[in-house]
Amino acid sequence: MWRNRSLGAIFVLIITVALAQAQQPNSCVDCHSALEGELHVTQEQFAQDIHAQKGLTCASCHGGDPSKTDDSAMSKAAGFKGKIERAGVPKLCGSCHSDPAFMRQYNPSLRTDQFSQYQTSIHGKRQAAGDTKVAVCTDCHGVHDLRPASDTRSKVHPLNIATTCSRCHADAEYMATYKIPTNQFADYKTSVHHEALVERGDLSAPTCTTCHGNHGATPPGVGSVANVCSTCHVFQAQLFEASPHKAAFASAGLPGCVTCHSNHGISKPSDAMLGTSAHSVCTNCHTQGDAGYKAAGDMQQQISGLETSIVRSDRILSQAESSGMEVSQPRLELDQARDALTKARVTVHTFAAHPVRADVDSGLKITTKTYGEGEGALRERDYRRTGLGMSLVAIVFVVVALRLYIKEIEKNQ
Repeated sequence: MWRNRSLGAIFVLIITVALAQAQQPNSCVDCHSALEGELHVTQEQFAQDIHAQKGLTCASCHGGDPSKTDDSAMSKAAGFKGKIERAGVPKLCGSCHSDPAFMRQYNPSLRTDQFSQYQTSIHGKRQAAGDTKVAVCTDCHGVHDLRPASDTRSKVHPLNIATTCSRCHADAEYMATYKIPTNQFADYKTSVHHEALVERGDLSAPTCTTCHGNHGATPPGVGSVANVCSTCHVFQAQLFEASPHKAAFASAGLPGCVTCHSNHGISKPSDAMLGTSAHSVCTNCHTQGDAGYKAAGDMQQQISGLETSIVRSDRILSQAESSGMEVSQPRLELDQARDALTKARVTVHTFAAHPVRADVDSGLKITTKTYGEGEGALRERDYRRTGLGMSLVAIVFVVVALRLYIKEIEKNQ
């Protein structure tokens, strides 16, 4: 009973506060809703802003007194700041978002180190040096229509982050003075990461901020690329660390993962990347006759052989299954061979033929067994068909004999 009364009181309080806020005059929005361009802000637009929903008003950032409708609303006495220049945006946002005690009133789980992180970023450093073109808070989060990152309409929702970054980084004219590529977004849209995130809806798939950071965004250096990739691809990174390529790439100044997989336009890995064909990435460095060239060809041949053996076993088991034979156990065993193939493809990151061959051999042992079981099922099928055929012949013979016998009896009568 006491709990119900408390919930009722809280509900009434929320409604009362909401109505009070709705009834409070806001001369800022009344005026700006009639303006055009950047100055146009409607009540509906601002009402969807996370700040407005938390009870903050125009005056929280711009100062002034929205309750007044005359010029005193924008007086110095009312603390009116007017338009916030780009250079002052990070510090203004940080005045609240860096204050744990203040932010605890609204969202205790929200981090309060965004501004300090921003100051360590390439954006923050250039902004502090006087660059007015680099990204500030409002470029990524919006101005009067900020929404939580969990909102699909937010500019910083995982599905929208790459598009938000591309507004600057894909604009060749805007980025001309920085002398960096502007094809990152175009490449990313062709990547396996983009496919997982946008097409398959996997919100854990990497986007720009996953690798570069968000508020503390800094391009990873050549030496740290593998560490960035290893946050997701842990096992592959461990194998690479113990591989001969680790030292070779480091001495040549090559980034570990990017050398073979690229960075923004990461294609789905395939067996064609391995080996000595024209599509192989191994031949970018290795030439015929060296140990790496031989190992690449050996690994590709081993993996291809296991895949072929799996297909062969699957085909004969499907044939037996379509004939009505029970092959569920060999099917389960064949899944283990597929696991061995997957493991071998990961073990490639050791860049040594021996460990790959060990994984392949374990898979081939299974496929040899499952293929034999498929052959046995087909022999059993043929045996049953032969027995059934002979039984049918015997039955027909008996039926014909009985028919002739009956006719003979009828003739004698």
